Amino acid sequence: MARPHKKVPGRVDRIITFRTALRIGDVVMVLTGGNTKKEKALRGQTGKILRFLPKKNRVIVEGLNMIKRAKRATRPGEASGIITKEGSVHISNVMYYSEKLKRPVRLRSKTLDNGKKVRCYLDPKTKKLENIDA
Repeated sequence: MARPHKKVPGRVDRIITFRTALRIGDVVMVLTGGNTKKEKALRGQTGKILRFLPKKNRVIVEGLNMIKRAKRATRPGEASGIITKEGSVHISNVMYYSEKLKRPVRLRSKTLDNGKKVRCYLDPKTKKLENIDA
């Protein structure tokens, strides 16, 4: 666990957050990461975003980067054992995955005629913007 730093006069503590066009439930592809020697390569795998961890600039993706944690029985009758759960992946290592194109795409935003702002991506074949949020 990280220890909090000392308060320094004149120093401004600020929470660093990230801006992203991704949302919970979006399907993303991992661009890089993992360990190929341990056969835990993450590159090229896809999954849905379950949670964002803004203070750490990370996301938790469903079924990826599985880690094991030991759990103690806290009450009588409760089972203890090893639990497998999703670990986090850095936000810079994931990209929105287009099911239509079968590849990751960079998201953009555009404003419709009625003033609504929607997320979209540029289709490389037709050179048109395809809406994600219909």
